[in-house]
Formats: sequence, structure tokens, C-alpha cells
Amino acid sequence: MEGYFFAGLGVTLVQYLRRRDRRLLPLMALFAALAAAETREEWDPWQDGLRLVAGGAALVLVALLSRDRGGAPAPGSGGQREVPGARSGWRLRS
Repeated sequence: MEGYFFAGLGVTLVQYLRRRDRRLLPLMALFAALAAAETREEWDPWQDGLRLVAGGAALVLVALLSRDRGGAPAPGSGGQREVPGARSGWRLRS
């Protein structure tokens, strides 16, 4: 099982190096903590601590992803706002 977590860590690291998006850092921490927890024995107290760290990283990731970056829609836009980085004229329904 830890192989999947190490693979996820590697893929996330490559994406971070390509995009430099800081929102990927909690995801890397999540994969690293889960991979480290899986390498421990069942009786090892570090296993529970590493799983707790993974849960904390997941909560930080949820908080980062749920942050509203676009702000309120412009008046007269019909409840739509511009999609950042998209072609002009593309709108996102809220």
C-alpha cells in the first residue's frame, strides 16, 4: 500500500516543480505522512501520529481549495464571473 502513497508523492512533487502552486504542498505532506505511516508496524505509536498529521494536512488542503479566489460576480453579469486564465468571454456560473 505504501507504494501507492510514494507514487502519489512523486507525481505531486513533479506537478509542484512544474507549476509552483503552493496548494500542492499540503497534498505532498498528506502522501508523505501516509506513506511513512504504512511503513511502520501496527504497534508503533508513530503510526497513529503520522496518520494524525495526514489528517491535518487534508484539512489544510480543504481549507485552501475552498477559499473563494474570484470574489463576488460583477453587477449586471447575471450571477456569473470571469474565469481566471480562460479565454475572454468565458464565464463561470455561481
